Amino acid sequence: MIRALALAMMLALGACGLKPMYAGGSSGQVASGLSAVQVAPIPERAGWLVRNALVDRMGGEATNPVFRLEVELDDNLIAFGIRGDSTTTRERRTLRARYRLVEIGTGEVVLDATAGSDAGIDVVSSEYATVAAEQTAQERLATVIADQMVSRISLYVRNRASGQ
Repeated sequence: MIRALALAMMLALGACGLKPMYAGGSSGQVASGLSAVQVAPIPERAGWLVRNALVDRMGGEATNPVFRLEVELDDNLIAFGIRGDSTTTRERRTLRARYRLVEIGTGEVVLDATAGSDAGIDVVSSEYATVAAEQTAQERLATVIADQMVSRISLYVRNRASGQ
């Protein structure tokens, strides 16, 4: 009974029009489109982290770029937990990105979007531990932002390849 139900659900899923994003593996439409994206340099440490994560997720540096990805970051660290003696107990690190995918041949901006995430940080008595936590939060946020951007760019590439 359970097998018959599972088989019926798989058949129904195939009829719904869903198709895998990365069909074809590294030679598929989306992977090929992502490998044609040149990531422009992004200033500061957060930019370096985001750029490296983007390049990794897109399959390396583009050798024959069709698109250029331009990213502007806003990295904020805000204290919001304050004790009676005015010392900070909690911080929030926020990383936001505005990014544009530019077609190199025409200079046309084909995608203009934003991505963002934040993380909470406990401020402890050890300054070294607090700085390490702030840097670790920045590293995690850079990967989250890069994942969001690659997902959105992948959708654009897939829709462009299918003529939508």
